[in-house]
Amino acid sequence: MTHRGKLKLKPLREQVIVITGATSGIGLSTARAAAARGARLFLAARNEEALKDVCQDLRGKGADVAYCVTDVGDADQVKRLAEHAVEKFGGFDTWVNNAGVSIFGDVTRVPLEDQRRLFDTNYWGVVHGSLAAVEKLRDRPTGGTIINVGSVLGDLAIPTQGAYSASKHAVRGFTNALRMELMEQKAPIAVTQIKPSAIDTPYKDHARNYTGHPVRNPAPVYATPLVAQAILYAAEHPVREMTVGGGGVLQTLAWSAWPHAVERALARFVPRMSTDRSGRKASNSDNLHHAGQDLRERSYYPDVRETSLFSTAQMRPLATAGIAALAIAGVGTAYHLGRKRKRAGAVEAV
Repeated sequence: MTHRGKLKLKPLREQVIVITGATSGIGLSTARAAAARGARLFLAARNEEALKDVCQDLRGKGADVAYCVTDVGDADQVKRLAEHAVEKFGGFDTWVNNAGVSIFGDVTRVPLEDQRRLFDTNYWGVVHGSLAAVEKLRDRPTGGTIINVGSVLGDLAIPTQGAYSASKHAVRGFTNALRMELMEQKAPIAVTQIKPSAIDTPYKDHARNYTGHPVRNPAPVYATPLVAQAILYAAEHPVREMTVGGGGVLQTLAWSAWPHAVERALARFVPRMSTDRSGRKASNSDNLHHAGQDLRERSYYPDVRETSLFSTAQMRPLATAGIAALAIAGVGTAYHLGRKRKRAGAVEAV
């Protein structure tokens, strides 16, 4: 019988972390933040030159980092990534499935070839990475964590990003099923889904664009490092899922409560809210079928939100619960004092 270890997540400074899609956006932000906290890193992306640049930069800051050129849509390449990580570091503790691509355009007009390619990266990339990670983590004495980067668009869908929304719905379903299967098998593996709201990554510049005009993520837009913070929190704490940005949570709750009304509002307003009216030209390149060319964490939207109370609350549950309890107690005390004064006033009047 195969020995099953007991899940025991290490501090980041003792971890080896594999990150896909590590040369831009959330992946790059996570790699930099993890390196700053002492983690050893094994990075993956399609662009070798970009991987070399990231590794050189992080090594210059004292990090122990290696890379493997990988297209996550190819299962054999992902298996090779896992093998190389084991060869280099003797194993890994956290695997982050972050690689992603997007398309702006109506699903009725986007070519099926492009939609399939998007699923190769966004959905099958998560499947390939998760299965490779499970194979290596299930027999480790302390287990480990698989972190799948989904989206609030895995809970609801929006027009102009229909194919992307569909892929994130698929990621959510796969992640939940995988978690339950590993529970039943008593495998020492935590499975977490991170669900960003709109984030100021180069996402819009890397997306294939069929709209005919420059695009942007609809507001509110949150800072990329907030997602990196959530990912690294999940690497040290076994949590089921975390949403980054309260705006996405409110949209999801509204859709769950009033789906017909919210769908009508989304259909009317999202297409115009997705239009970039800053005067910048539309990007002529995308990373759907080929690797992206730039090394940017962020696009720096003018109205980006650098903090998120909702995200912070998820990472400080005890403190948040304490504050909530104090607030409730304060409201209760004020209510009872008000009633007592009202009764006293009535007695005086008599």
